[in-house]
Amino acid sequence: MDTLSLPALQAESGPHEAQRVRALIRQGQLSGSSRAMALGFLQCNLAILPHSEAGDFWEYCRRNARACPVLEVTEPGQSQPRRLAPGADLRTDCARYAVWIDGQRQSDRLDIKDLWRPDLVSFLIGSGITFDGAFEDAGIPTHSHRWVLTTTMPTEGVGRFEGPLIVTMRWLRAEQVDLASRISARFPHNHGAPIHIGDPAAIGANLMEPLFGGPVPALPAGLVPVFWACGVTPQAAAQAAALPLFIAHAPAHSFITDVRAASLMTL
Repeated sequence: MDTLSLPALQAESGPHEAQRVRALIRQGQLSGSSRAMALGFLQCNLAILPHSEAGDFWEYCRRNARACPVLEVTEPGQSQPRRLAPGADLRTDCARYAVWIDGQRQSDRLDIKDLWRPDLVSFLIGSGITFDGAFEDAGIPTHSHRWVLTTTMPTEGVGRFEGPLIVTMRWLRAEQVDLASRISARFPHNHGAPIHIGDPAAIGANLMEPLFGGPVPALPAGLVPVFWACGVTPQAAAQAAALPLFIAHAPAHSFITDVRAASLMTL
C-alpha cells in the first residue's frame, strides 16, 4: 500500500467543533447521522478489515477512486487516525457502526472495542457529506431529498472485491444543479462532480430499495435527480466478498476529522 499516493492534508489543532462532536459521540450523547454535524470539516467513510485482505482492498479503491478516494490507511491494530484526527479513536468516534461476519450483517453497534484485533487495518475514504457546508453557504439545502442507492454500473474488481457502483442521489431545483456540480467538482477527494444528472434508469439506480434515506416518493415538479459516486461502494464490495470480519460506519454516520473541508478544495 503506497501511502505516498495519499493527498497532503493538515489536521487542525483544537479545541474546535469536530473535536467537540467526536467527544459527545464517544460519551454516547450523540448517535444520529453526521449530516449537519461539524459543517466545514472533512468527513470520511470508514472501512475496517483484516490485514490479509487490505492489499487487494487498497487496489480496489485505487482503481475505483471516484467512489473510493482513500485519505488515510492505518497500520494494523492502530485505531488512531494520526493524519486526519490525532487523538481520535476509530473504535468509538463514529456514531454508529455496521458489522459483517462472513458476509452477514450483524446488529449495528455504538462502538467496536470488543471486536478490535491487532490485525485490523482502517481505511478512511472521502465522503460527499464534506461539501454540505459549501452547499449550504451557496444556498443549496442539504437536510432533505437525498438517498443512497445501488446501481447497475459495475466497478472494477480486484481479488475478492467487486460489485456495483453505489450512488448518493440528491433532488435539487433545476437552477441549483449547475452550481452544485461546480462546487462538488472542487472536492475531488470527496467524490467530485456528479456522475449523472437526470433519469435514474440511465444508471440503473434502484429506487425501490434505497440503502439509506427511506422510501423514494414521486419526483416533485421542478426538482432534478443528481447522482454522486458514494463511499458506500467499497462497503458493498467487502460485504459481497464475505470477509470473516468487516466493519464500517453505518450509512450517513461518517467519521468527522480535524481537517478543514476548505483545505481540500481545488481552484
